[in-house]
Formats: sequence, structure tokens, C-alpha cells
Amino acid sequence: MSQNDAATHPPRVMGFADVALFYIVTGVSLRWIATAAAAGPGSIVIWVGAFLLFYVPFSLAILELSSRHPDEGGLYAWTRRSFGDFPGFIAGWCYWTSNLPYYPAVFYFAASNALYIGGDQWTWLGQSPAFFMWFSFAALALISLLNIVGLKHARWLHNIGAYGMWLPVLAVVVLGAIAWSRDGSATAFSATTMAPSFQIKDMLFWAALAFAFSGCETASFMSGEIRNPRRTIPRALIVAGATIAACYILGTLAVLVALPPGTIDSLSGLLQAVQATAAKLGWLWLVPLVALMMTIGNIGAAGGFLAATSRIPFAAGIDRMLPPAFGKLHPKYGTPHVAILVQTGLGAIFVFLGQAGTSVKGAYDVLVSMGIITAFVPFVFVFLSLIKVQREHAAADVIRIPGGRIVATFLGYVGLLVTLFAIGLAMLPAADEPNKPLAVAKIIGLTGILIGTGWAIYASSRRKAARASAAA
Repeated sequence: MSQNDAATHPPRVMGFADVALFYIVTGVSLRWIATAAAAGPGSIVIWVGAFLLFYVPFSLAILELSSRHPDEGGLYAWTRRSFGDFPGFIAGWCYWTSNLPYYPAVFYFAASNALYIGGDQWTWLGQSPAFFMWFSFAALALISLLNIVGLKHARWLHNIGAYGMWLPVLAVVVLGAIAWSRDGSATAFSATTMAPSFQIKDMLFWAALAFAFSGCETASFMSGEIRNPRRTIPRALIVAGATIAACYILGTLAVLVALPPGTIDSLSGLLQAVQATAAKLGWLWLVPLVALMMTIGNIGAAGGFLAATSRIPFAAGIDRMLPPAFGKLHPKYGTPHVAILVQTGLGAIFVFLGQAGTSVKGAYDVLVSMGIITAFVPFVFVFLSLIKVQREHAAADVIRIPGGRIVATFLGYVGLLVTLFAIGLAMLPAADEPNKPLAVAKIIGLTGILIGTGWAIYASSRRKAARASAAA
């Protein structure tokens, strides 16, 4: 098979179980459980709202769009079909670059939990930016190597990572239930305490909880590597969606049962709850085990996103919107190695940029906000694409949103409004950020640089294409 044939017909190595676990590992992010629990019991209502108002419209949009156009490239290809080359490129570019701040953010979270593996002997590293940076570099190198070797091997990290996501949640839920039966809840749950606050400082985490339900778009980028994608993707979405929602809601409840909100750290709150409950029960041996699972789970999630998003510059390279090297496959492994290596290198740069001039937590907050904004920009195009395709004829084998055009259009507008609201919230600095002007400048400035760079690359590629056409 030639390289071009391989690009058009990559090996289909992912079955239903692989895709469902892939959705779980990229859809469940345990760091959001800590974020939600730190905000108090009102976050339970926000979880339910985020699921109904974002995940349901988004997953149904992905379901119909991937059924209509099961193209390699996912939302990049859908946006390009609906709105043309430039919007398609910007959607793909923003989604691809959203993972540049995502990698250091998720690795910072993984590193904070890895400290619990070593117990008290490692706790001093929690205030060491150097530890978090070197951990991120090592994890980036690992997932890059595995993804270059190919999904046949990298999928095992994704699959193991999925278990590293829900097993810790199961552990904290069981521990929380035991602690509640023995000592009662550390947090009071009532209609008053569970009512969400609508003050801006308390609403900032809402964007993160909506963002927590993203991830169901990932496998669609690799539809060419999924066996029978029209049948496999919908089934996997249903199973993964139920698992993801259960992990978030039950996990947050369990942490709040174990600890009062004011004592919960937004980086390591889940393990705080495990440690506090395990200490009461005399099960401290469980803490490093859960920490290890969470560390592997987050590295697996990052590996999954790298596998998915590397297909965007790969597809853009084939379409000549990026340098042709991005559209080339590794001569031995048949993977988009150039896109993987470039994304790894840029992710390493963002480890430095996010850390500069701030604390570990400050760097984490800035990276999270940047990741939310740049990821939600292409989601705007997903919902707009869903609304637009309702005017087109659907083939008999296309999976439509239940209720047809009217329901699909309504869900498209609901998802669009929630996405725009989340982008606005993500631009604001965290309430406990000591240097708010610097944080806002980093969030808006670095996000603007990312999007502006994409526009410049697209404009340059168009000029080169125009000159080549004129010369011919």
C-alpha cells in the first residue's frame, strides 16, 4: 500500500470496547472533581446542568455529524464542509492548539497526585515548579513515542488510563459511603447549601465543569481507524456518557462527604478525600495505589488527546493548508509523526510559558483558562455546523438526532449559547489569583497569539497556493 493509500485508508484497529474506553479516558478528568468539590455542594446542580445543557447537545451533535460525514479530521472536516476552508482551518487550528496548554495543565494535575505515591517523603515537591515541569516533559516524551509507534500499541495506554479514571472514583465513593455510615457527612447537604451562587467569583468554575464534559469529539478525528464507525461511535458514546456523568457526580459527592469544602485543594482534592477517609479506616495502603492509578489515568488521557488531535494537522497537511510534511506518514509505523512531534515540542514550550512569573497553582489556572477558550472556539463551529446541516438531505443510513430537524436546531442553539457563556467566564482570573492583571494578560494575550498564528499560517498558505497557480 502506498503512503497516499495509507493516509486515505489507515488500518481500522479500534473496536467498540477500544472506542468506549477512549471516550472515557478523554472524557473523564479527575481534576474537575476536585474543582467542583472545592466549590461546595452547589456544584452538584452545576454538574447536572452542564450534562443536560452541554454534554447532551454536544454528544448528539457529534453523533449526527460523524454519521453524516465520518471523515478523518472530525470537526475540522465538518466545519470545512459547512463554512469553507478558512473557518475549517481555524476550527481545527484552535482545537489542535487548545491541547498545547492542556498538556501541561493535565500533567501538573497528574504530578500533584503522583506525590501521594511517595507519601510524606515527597510532599516537599508540591511547591517545586521544577518538579512539575520535568514531570510534564517526561510525560510528553512518553505519549509522543507511543503515538508515533501507533494506535495498535498506544491504545493500551488509553485503555489502562480509562481504568485509572473510574477506579479511583469508585474507591472514593466506597470510602465515602463507609465514612458516612460511621461518622456522617463532613458537608451539610440541603436545598440551601446545594443552591448555586450566581456571584461572578463563584461562577468562574462553571466553565470548567462544562469543559469537563468535552472529549466525546475525540474519536471522530480517527474515524478512519475505527471498525464500522457509524455503528461503533453511537454505542460507545452512550456507554461513555453514562460512565462520565456518574464519575463526576458521584465522585464530587464522595469528596464532600469526606471533607468540608473549605479544606479541599483544587489540584489534589480527590486524593485528599481518599487519604482522610483511609486514615480513619486504617487503610492508608490504599492511598499510593489510588495515586498511581490517577497518575496513569491522566497520562493516558493526554496520550488519547495527542492521538486524536494529531489527525487535524495531518488532514490539513493533506489539504495543503499546512506544510505538506504534516500530511506525511511515518515510513515504518504509518502514523502522522510530524504532527505528533510538532505538538509535543510546542506543548513543552507552553510548560515554560504557563509557569513564568507565577506559582504552581497560578500557572495551572492560566493553562486551564487558555485550554477552555481555545477548545470552545471550535465547539462553536460544531454547533453551527449542526444547525446548518439540518437544511441538507440526510442519507437513509445517517443517524439523526431524535426529534429531527426541530430538536436538532434547538439543541444546536442551546449548546452554542452555553459554549459562548463558558468562553466569557474562562477569560476571568481565579478569585484567589494574587496578580489578576498578569493572569488576564496571559489568558487573553497567549490565546490571541495562538489564534493569530493560525490566521497567519492560513494566509501564507493561500498566498503560496495563489502564486503557484499563477505560475502554472
